[in-house]
Amino acid sequence: MPTPSAPSSQSGQPAAAFDALPGVDLQLDALYPGGIKKNIADEPISKLIQGVGNRGGFRMSRSPMTKAASLAVLYTTGRQPDWPDALDPQTGTFTYYGDNRKPGHELHETSRGGNLLLRNVFAASHAGPGERRRIPPFLLFEKAGPTGYDVRFRGLLAPGGPSLTSDDELAAIWRTTGGQRFQNYRARFTVLDQAVIPRTWIQHLIKGGDPLEGGCPVVWHTWVETRSYIPLTAPTTTAIRSPEAQLPSDPESWEVLAAIREHFRGREHEFEPCAVELWRLLAPATGQVEVTRRSRDGGRDAVGQYHLGPPADRIAIDFALEAKCKSPDQSVGVKEGSRLISRLRHRNFGVLVTTSYFNQQMQQEIRDDQHPVVLICGRDIVDLLRQHGYTSKAAVEAWLAQRYPAPPSAPSPKHSPAS
Repeated sequence: MPTPSAPSSQSGQPAAAFDALPGVDLQLDALYPGGIKKNIADEPISKLIQGVGNRGGFRMSRSPMTKAASLAVLYTTGRQPDWPDALDPQTGTFTYYGDNRKPGHELHETSRGGNLLLRNVFAASHAGPGERRRIPPFLLFEKAGPTGYDVRFRGLLAPGGPSLTSDDELAAIWRTTGGQRFQNYRARFTVLDQAVIPRTWIQHLIKGGDPLEGGCPVVWHTWVETRSYIPLTAPTTTAIRSPEAQLPSDPESWEVLAAIREHFRGREHEFEPCAVELWRLLAPATGQVEVTRRSRDGGRDAVGQYHLGPPADRIAIDFALEAKCKSPDQSVGVKEGSRLISRLRHRNFGVLVTTSYFNQQMQQEIRDDQHPVVLICGRDIVDLLRQHGYTSKAAVEAWLAQRYPAPPSAPSPKHSPAS
C-alpha cells in the first residue's frame, strides 16, 4: 500500500542536513539542500544516490555485475523554454525532453546516452514482465530555487501512462536552431503513488540487486509484473489564480506574449481566430468552429463543437469562445465573463482566452456558481505554444506571420492613385 503523505511541496525546510543525505529515505516533494562550498561539491543528488554523478539531466547508477543501468535519475531545472519539462500533478503525468538538444548529432548519439536509454526503456515497457524487470526505476528531482544546488524530490516514475498511446509516450520531435534541423525525444512518464522511497531499496539497486526485492515499493512491483499504473494524482485545492500566477515568470515568456499582442496591435478583434487555434492545441477533439461577426463591444466570438466518443459513434457538445487581446495591466473581469455566460445554453460550455489575466472577482463568481467556463490566461498561452514547439519569440512571430498575416497597409494620400 502507498505510504503516508510526505511534506508539502511548499515547505522550505530541508528534509535532512547535507552531511546526512547518503543515509536518508526520499520523501515526496521534500527539499534536499546543497552544501556550502559554493561549487559542484555542493550538489546533493550525488550524495543521495551514490554513483550517479553530479551533472546532467540523465544520471545512471550501473550494476557492478552487468554494467546495465540499475537506477536512473532524471533532473530538471524546469527553466529551459526550448525544452519545457512539465509535471501535471492532477494526472501524475511528467513530460521530459531528451538530451539531443543541439544540431549536429543523430537522435541517439548523445554523450550521456539519455536518448538511447529512453528508446530502450519505452520499448521494453511494452514487452513482458521479464523485460520490464530490466528497466531501471526512475527517480525525479527538480531544482528547488533560482540559485544554489537545492533540489526537490518529485517522485518515482514509470515509463508511459494508463491513457497514453505508444506514440504519445515517446515521440521523436523536430526542432530548428540557426537554420539547422535536428530531432530529440519527448517522453512521458507516470509518477507512481509512493510517498517514500526507502533507503534500503536505493542501496539494493545501487549494488545491482533484483529491483523487485530489497524493499521494492508495491507500486513498482505491480507495474513491472502487470504494466498497471497506480498514479499519484493530486487535484488542485484552489481554483483562483493570482495575477502573478497567470502572467509569465521569465523574460523569454514575456517576449512571446508581447509578440502576440504586438502582432494584433490596432486590430485586436483579429486575435479571435488565433484564440480558436490555441484552443485546438489544448483540445484536439474540437470539431467545426465558426467565427462570428464583430460584436458591438469590439470583441469577436466563435461557436463550435467538441467531440466525445469513438470515431464511429461520437457526440458533439457545443461551446462558445471569446477572446480578449489585452496588455498585462488590463484584467478580464466580471463584465466579459457575464457576456460569455449569457450566451451559454443548457449543456454548453464556454472558453475565454486572454493575453492578460482574469481578476479575482470574475474567477470567484464563475467557480462559486459552477459555470462551465474554461479560462486560458497569458501564461497558459505561452506554455501551450512551447509544448507544441513554438519556444521563442522568433518562432512565435513566424507562426503568427504565416497563420495570421497582417493586411497590407492602406496607401498614404500623397501616393494614392489619381481619381
